[in-house]
Amino acid sequence: MLSGGSVWGTLLILSCVLKLSLTQDEHMNNALRLMSETPLIDGHNDLPWQLRMKFNNQLNQVDLYTLNNTHTNIPKIREGRLAAQFWAAYVPCDTQYKDAARQTLEQIDVIHRMCMKYPEAFMFATSSKDIVDAFSQNRTASLIGVEGGHSLDSSLGTLRTMYHLGVRYLTLTHSCNTPWADNWLVDSGAEPSQHNGLSEFGKQLIFEMNRIGMLIDLAHVSENVMHQVLDLSKAPVIFSHSSAYAVCPHKRNVPDDVLKKVQDKKGIVMVNFYNDYVTCSNTANLSQVADHFDHIKNVAGHSIIGFGGDYDGVGRVPGGLEDVSKYPALVAELLRRGWTDVEVKAALGDNLLRVFREVERVNSLKGTAPDDLPIPYEEVKNDCRTSYGYPVPNPDSAGTILSLSPLALVLTLTLINQ
Repeated sequence: MLSGGSVWGTLLILSCVLKLSLTQDEHMNNALRLMSETPLIDGHNDLPWQLRMKFNNQLNQVDLYTLNNTHTNIPKIREGRLAAQFWAAYVPCDTQYKDAARQTLEQIDVIHRMCMKYPEAFMFATSSKDIVDAFSQNRTASLIGVEGGHSLDSSLGTLRTMYHLGVRYLTLTHSCNTPWADNWLVDSGAEPSQHNGLSEFGKQLIFEMNRIGMLIDLAHVSENVMHQVLDLSKAPVIFSHSSAYAVCPHKRNVPDDVLKKVQDKKGIVMVNFYNDYVTCSNTANLSQVADHFDHIKNVAGHSIIGFGGDYDGVGRVPGGLEDVSKYPALVAELLRRGWTDVEVKAALGDNLLRVFREVERVNSLKGTAPDDLPIPYEEVKNDCRTSYGYPVPNPDSAGTILSLSPLALVLTLTLINQ
């Protein structure tokens, strides 16, 4: 039999447990309420790459309602209240100078086909308005981001063609240099700098992206590229899936001085959930992801924060954020930490919508012709690339004669001998 003191002690413990449970329920209820009012927009998901690797993009062999070996499927999307997703059209760096453009087109195609196969779940989207419209229809707005400038094969024409196919952001590099931009491995010392940031063609590309209204994504680039683009771009920029360097000093993350420049540019940093970028170790938890949200807010304000989970593109995700169904738990954690409704709504989607609308506004003011100056051939010359259209070097007289047709050769020799 319990003594009087023991009874009161037990009742006190039960009261505290009940109060904590009610508080947690209150935060989750508020999270779900806010997510019903403002679309959750995630900056980066690699489900399309999983479709290639597991099914070679044969969607007829896939049921996205029952697929259970990925972070992402339709039931998880609905449980996670995921209102808009930038799907990554990603191909690896070893396709550079080979078939990167073809493979990227195939990834763009599989995203289109995914939306066509599941119209009740996905709405293909190319604008800020489309995101809002899809949210009102209770469908997930599905946008395309090309992850890696190597997918362009150093062609502005390819950039514009991908825009016409619905691509709305380009990550300037993946984890390899392109002929016109340095990647983050340069800062780690794993690769040499080739351009000290951007080449002249890289700067052309920034202006052309501004002109056509494509979001510039600085995830994966070197710090020099970050600073140069923030100085050059006429529109806000995004980091589609990067976290805070001060919390986890990994070179894929964003340093504080860059966070402040993103704030000045009115851009956005969409926090990555990959354990290695959250804690710089193999393990992480939901609370440690929230630490990145807090740090970015403290350094540069709530107006530059978004979600960039990187689901299905990484092998390790935090405890409590095991798949895309878990977003509400992270929102509830932010509320528990004292984030206001306005701040949470900004991070959910208002920030990205603001950035997207400004990029569209800059595009609407373009009034200039497409840039058709190609990258210098010597900057991209390799065994897999032809030079059609580029001027040939001035040959000597013998070379000129040898290149002539037989009739022209006879006439030339006759004139020379007169």
